Amino acid sequence: FSRREQPIFSTRAHVFQIDPATKRNWIPASKHALTVSYFYDATRNVYRIISVGGTKAIINSTITPNMTFTKTSQKFGQWADSRANTVYGLGFASEQHLSQFAEKFQEVKEAARLAREKSQDKTELTNPALNITSHQVLPSPIISSNGPGEDKLFRSQSADVEITTEKERLKKMLSEGSVSEVQWEAEFFSLQDNNNKLVAALHEANANVDQWKKQLAAYQEETETLRQRVAELESQGAHDSSSENNKEELSQTLEELELLIKAKDEEIQMLKSQKCGRWETEGEREETLQKLQELEARNAELERRLHLAEQTLAETLAEREKIQNEVTKVAEIMDVKIFELSEIRQGLAKLVES
Repeated sequence: FSRREQPIFSTRAHVFQIDPATKRNWIPASKHALTVSYFYDATRNVYRIISVGGTKAIINSTITPNMTFTKTSQKFGQWADSRANTVYGLGFASEQHLSQFAEKFQEVKEAARLAREKSQDKTELTNPALNITSHQVLPSPIISSNGPGEDKLFRSQSADVEITTEKERLKKMLSEGSVSEVQWEAEFFSLQDNNNKLVAALHEANANVDQWKKQLAAYQEETETLRQRVAELESQGAHDSSSENNKEELSQTLEELELLIKAKDEEIQMLKSQKCGRWETEGEREETLQKLQELEARNAELERRLHLAEQTLAETLAEREKIQNEVTKVAEIMDVKIFELSEIRQGLAKLVES
């Protein structure tokens, strides 16, 4: 179509053409819906319906005042184009789209009629050789009173008579059942589109099921790992019970050491408080000093052991608290995973039922 033409209305529809051989069946112009548009040529003052599929013009129909757009069902309409020697059919997605196209067809048809009348008036006024106005057109009885040969010549050149014959042929064709065939064709393409949508939805659902299965397997593997970890922690807890006994023994030993240190301190203080005059000989004094030094060394050793025992006890308690925290954390993670696993199984069960 020319660049001087401007689109004034566009819609989407399945395009059909009447079978030129049988004049009864519809032939689909494409597998999918196409854009169908009204165009106005301001230079030639004409209106056309144009639909392009790829690089090919499927519809190129110039609208004349004698054309009629007929609604043959709630979603299908058609019109005859005598110049193209065919009948076009359009199947719409809804009744509203069909009504909008039919209303626009009527508007464009009326505009084409007014454009033709203006063109005829200009021709009669600017052509002095005619000398016949619109009120001086010969009536039809005079034309029909001509001889057989003249009447035949007039009919071959009259577009009105051809269109009338085309209308009669269309009425006969519609009465023989082509309307039902059109409806079936339109319903077929509608069902085909729905089937394509359902197939796409099915593929998407299958992909989701595969993803859920993979996620379920990953959760099961992670759950098994957590169970093994819990078993290890439980075994460590059993060892901790034995270490609990060791801790009690260690505490008892610490108490004994503290009592012994206390007794030795008292003994040292008692020895220091004794006067040097009580020592009878120098040898006894040296022996006492040596004994005092030994007691002090033993006291220092006991204090060192006490310090080590307290440090070991603190480390044992910290390790035990760490293990308990880790067991609690793992138990919480297992609860969450088990809950997610149950939800996935329920989703899979619902999907299988549907």
